[in-house]
Amino acid sequence: MTRLLFALPLLLAVNLVQAQNGSTSLQDLQVNTNGKFVVSSADGNSEFRIGGRLQWDYNQAEENDQVDEDGLDIRRARLYASMAMGDWYYKAQFNIGNGNGGTPEDLYVKYSGLPGGWSATLGRQLEPFGLNQLVSSKDINMLERSAVAELYSFSRSDGLLLSKAVGNSTLSLGLFEDNGLFEDNSDLNGLAATGRATHAFGLGDNSLLHLGANYSSRANNVTNSALELAWVGGPLHIQTEYARSDVAGVEFSGYYLQAGYILTGESLPYSKGVFKQVASSSASGAWEVVVRYESGDGNYSDIELGTTDATATGLGLNYYLNSNIRMGISYTSGEDNTNNDSGSEWRGRFQFAF
Repeated sequence: MTRLLFALPLLLAVNLVQAQNGSTSLQDLQVNTNGKFVVSSADGNSEFRIGGRLQWDYNQAEENDQVDEDGLDIRRARLYASMAMGDWYYKAQFNIGNGNGGTPEDLYVKYSGLPGGWSATLGRQLEPFGLNQLVSSKDINMLERSAVAELYSFSRSDGLLLSKAVGNSTLSLGLFEDNGLFEDNSDLNGLAATGRATHAFGLGDNSLLHLGANYSSRANNVTNSALELAWVGGPLHIQTEYARSDVAGVEFSGYYLQAGYILTGESLPYSKGVFKQVASSSASGAWEVVVRYESGDGNYSDIELGTTDATATGLGLNYYLNSNIRMGISYTSGEDNTNNDSGSEWRGRFQFAF
């Protein structure tokens, strides 16, 4: 089935591009293998792409000064195939390693020709909630997401999403299957309505101010909300999120504050409400240092504390050789605010993405 899902868009791409150009010759196709694999029509209206990522990590985690994890492992291994033609876009992305090979990550069809500039996406996709969650795992500045993002944001769900981007503003509204919150995600608990709105104020060359608001109403009397604030000024970037959840009258909340500085002078790229990976401006690559402080209710499993009320501080160093290769190291330590348990993690990563 996985092979079919990857082969189908390639066959469709070739046939549709040929039909669009009134030709049965592959001479009308353009192939780009410069750090990626893209087959496109000469007029640029159709495109087929194969991509993926491999994240090979070493991590050592301790709880109360006792080592719980110590090893080298595949953090993520994914492949995807996508096809775009006119207003239509299709993507199928699967895990291929770490014991979960064949598990679908993204599996959806998107149509961008609705009135008013709206797009509709149907299938398995990320729910639009939270800045740290929506930045790709290959682009996040710390090697692991904040404990706040891990708890209050949502992973991929099956559903229908309506979205639009106008200038520096985005709006996303979706209806999804609810896989639960603070619960076993294998249990389906009903439906969830989730939305996100963002706006970025341009402040001159390589400077912007990002604002975002998120809300989700879910089954079992659960509501989540979050506010985002981010600023980029040349090589310096700062972001923070505050999230809150009401679970049948019981309230949880947490926040993080993160700052990074790109030592080689580049600015953090931004597009349609999310940040992208640092793009090196020279053949020698780009260096970035990142710090993060987080506190409140969150999922602190990376430092072995689990889902609890805690406080943690992290420091990271990243090297971006080019758009394909990234290396990084981070250290995070924290303390449980309810029982004084302590936890920490060293993590190093080699990443190849295309």
